[in-house]
Amino acid sequence: MATFILIHGAWQGGWCWERIVPLLEAQGHRVLAPDLPGMGEDPTPLAEITLDRWVQFVCGLVSKQKEKVILVGHSRGGLIISQVAEYLPDHIHSLIYLAAILVPNGGTLISAIQQHGGAPLELTFSADGNTSTVTPATVGDALYNTTSEVWLARALSLLGAEPMISFQTPVMLSDNNFGRVPRIYIECLQDKAIPIATQRGMVSEMQCLRVVSLETDHSPFYSAPEELATQLIDLAGLLLRLTPDQLNA
Repeated sequence: MATFILIHGAWQGGWCWERIVPLLEAQGHRVLAPDLPGMGEDPTPLAEITLDRWVQFVCGLVSKQKEKVILVGHSRGGLIISQVAEYLPDHIHSLIYLAAILVPNGGTLISAIQQHGGAPLELTFSADGNTSTVTPATVGDALYNTTSEVWLARALSLLGAEPMISFQTPVMLSDNNFGRVPRIYIECLQDKAIPIATQRGMVSEMQCLRVVSLETDHSPFYSAPEELATQLIDLAGLLLRLTPDQLNA
């Protein structure tokens, strides 16, 4: 059985995995789905948040586990799991990017969007420009376009502000650390937030051990939880069966 740590994306919290965690646990896997500092129900002021603070928080979780973990990052969470892998490559079995930002050394969320194609998200910024929220009238079409009305309403009730520093801070990666942790990408074919062309552009630049597809929007944890959980369970089984040489081939 695997230990999964699920890292949420922008404007969200650990709540976004609420339909996934019980499905993984039902198959005997151990699952952590934390709120990043300042996100979800965590009370840390957003003014104190940096990308490194999030990374160090996740490093703390990873280092406490008794076995290597499978790190799953959604959307902006891809930046975090990449940087964690740079710092703790020997503690991580593999990285799974779920419609996530996957960039090389020095890359940012903004640089990925600029290079591979813009995301049609309408944002509302705070007066100082340091945080953003997704405009409520457009969030359904942008993030939840294949999600049921019930779960869209649930998401709308929980989405919060995002510190813009997360869009601008580069990841610092090396072949010796990050480069030796196996990567898998789960692409979402009806994604409007990070369009499929953008996802595939990132993967073409950053080769992955495997790419799998879901016929969903940007939020399959709400729109297709059974399909996403099945993919994660199947991938865990595959990863745990492969030898180190096969993983790094």
